[in-house]
Amino acid sequence: MSPDRPTMVATDVDGTLINDDELVSARTREVIHAVVESGTPFVLATGRPPRWISPVVESLGYAPLSICANGAVVYDSYTDRVLSAATLSVEALVELSELALHALPGAGLAAERVGASAHDAATPQFVSSPDYEHAWLNPDNTEMSEDDVLAAPAVKLLIRRPGMTSTAMYDALAPHVGTLADMTFSTENGLIELSAPGVTKASGLVSAAEQFGFDLSGLVAFGDMPNDIPMLALADLGVAMGNAHADAKAAADEVTDTNSRDGVAKVLGRWWL
Repeated sequence: MSPDRPTMVATDVDGTLINDDELVSARTREVIHAVVESGTPFVLATGRPPRWISPVVESLGYAPLSICANGAVVYDSYTDRVLSAATLSVEALVELSELALHALPGAGLAAERVGASAHDAATPQFVSSPDYEHAWLNPDNTEMSEDDVLAAPAVKLLIRRPGMTSTAMYDALAPHVGTLADMTFSTENGLIELSAPGVTKASGLVSAAEQFGFDLSGLVAFGDMPNDIPMLALADLGVAMGNAHADAKAAADEVTDTNSRDGVAKVLGRWWL
């Protein structure tokens, strides 16, 4: 390896690694395989839960370690094992839901849970209240009462308020949440995501580095939304996509091309290929 090569590569998935057809392009796949073959750790860092990693693995042609649920879950996609999970307690979920419904009247609630594997049948993975309107197509939720949504620890509490931007929701809710949870968003489509205090993609990468002995000193990280900002700040080189949210661009060391124009590959190609 060249001494100036990154010691580790981490990338967000949606709006970053995959293109607008939700696929890894041939060029991006080629350079990532070169990263892996060189011995440099390559990690996904995404808001997605483990059960949504398999399509990325299929398109990538490689099963990487994955930091899921905005840093709450460390997941080995090769062995399909959840290695660790940081959860919000039932008490925290109840308190946060009360604050959210007070600050955002008419909002719906959902919770992301995790089991021992990506599709652990013993654990309902994504549960939502009857008034929760989904922010994406083809949701794989289990609908239950609001009380039941909050009745088990969760890696994420999701607050959905159709008709509002996520930025407006964040601004309304942040003064009430304070340090009770880590709050972010990965879409402007009226969806806020709450995790345990201090849980971010950056903390997930630190946890993975401790478990596997990764060297974060030369980390290169890619992202496009506010939930990527802690990871971009952690990295030696934080790279925002050309299609990124303005706040992510402001937090990055540089801005590359868009996700559909091989922005990740264009940066990594400096050291590989």
